[in-house]
Amino acid sequence: MCAIIGICGKINDQDLAWLVTACNKLRHRGPDAKGKWIGPKHNIALGHRRLSIIDTSNFSDQPFVSDDGKLILVFNGEIYNYIEIREKLKDLGVKFKTNGDTEVLLAAYKYWGEDCLKYLNGMWAFAIYDERRGSGNEKLFVARDRSGEKPFYYRAKLGFFEFASELKGLRSRGEIDLNALNHYLALGYVPRDLCIFNDIKKLPPAHAGIFDFKKGEFKKWRYWQLPISN
Repeated sequence: MCAIIGICGKINDQDLAWLVTACNKLRHRGPDAKGKWIGPKHNIALGHRRLSIIDTSNFSDQPFVSDDGKLILVFNGEIYNYIEIREKLKDLGVKFKTNGDTEVLLAAYKYWGEDCLKYLNGMWAFAIYDERRGSGNEKLFVARDRSGEKPFYYRAKLGFFEFASELKGLRSRGEIDLNALNHYLALGYVPRDLCIFNDIKKLPPAHAGIFDFKKGEFKKWRYWQLPISN
């Protein structure tokens, strides 16, 4: 278990201070290492708390930056078939510096883009900042595993997007969403994208999304669903 935290939009000193606070609040999810990355345009800040399991060296610490510096990943989870994916990518000419699934995940996105989700088998919640299209066309690609084993909470409004592995990693007004509360009392859980706080949502299982920095909008979609049995 690890923790991911991110703030997108116009980042100020208060946001950066909160990123440090959020990382400290989520230390229990990743006591082995911590890191942060701040975009040079101050339009994004990413944080991570690591529980080292695969490739315990610091070469796999996060936020994980691609060799060209245009892709930055924060990732919570485990890609079970990362060895097979790595071998497939190596056959396509991709070179690797670590022995972990973090680098494989970022390389898979770099090569296949959003279609990388088709190749992944495992449990994950991740965010990848992508500035390959140049200044003014940056995007943040996020995704959650098919069964929703790894959590992903977010708060979005026009021009702003904030996410974390737990509610305590997000700033909230703390106002209860009565619809979510009613579902919890009736079902014993909060379904779909609802959250107990009315200004926070969950990324549903088997969903991905993109925050477009130019438009300031977040859009999500379902990338997988159970096949229909005959």
